[in-house]
Amino acid sequence: MPTLKEKYGVKSAVISAVDLVKGIGTYAGMEIIKVQGATGLDNTNYEGKADAALKALRNNDLVFVHVEAPDEAGHCRDYKLKVKTIEDLDKRLLGRIFDGLSGPYAIAILPDHPTPVKTGTHSREPVPFSIASPFLKPDGVKKFDEFSAKKGAFGLVENDYLISLLLNSGKP
Repeated sequence: MPTLKEKYGVKSAVISAVDLVKGIGTYAGMEIIKVQGATGLDNTNYEGKADAALKALRNNDLVFVHVEAPDEAGHCRDYKLKVKTIEDLDKRLLGRIFDGLSGPYAIAILPDHPTPVKTGTHSREPVPFSIASPFLKPDGVKKFDEFSAKKGAFGLVENDYLISLLLNSGKP
């Protein structure tokens, strides 16, 4: 597998509490950034991950931040905990990152797979994503969920189309 540097010409880093994700990051040639208190659970250090991501962006073109907490809440089949972890991710991690960014940037937000509370296990349905870039026009979708995403401008994306949008100034 070519590294992200070899394939896309970007220097990159990954922040995750999950060994599998860090292993894939290593294989992809990404810098592995450790964050104290990053647990992969609902008590993870959201603020520490956000601060580490902002710091990593000083020396990297791409920073991948992985949060496992909503997935774990899905496995526990705990609806209230899943909602809380998504709210924490939104406010404590994404809000902090957005507040700390300056200048033009591109950002994509998406789950790695669904883990419905109803079943408590991973499913194979497509995942919604949101992407913002100075090179992409908003498509009018106002909600971030599976149903709204289907109405988005990109439809079902496959292979490396998403990363191409993110890295290549909106040119697939």
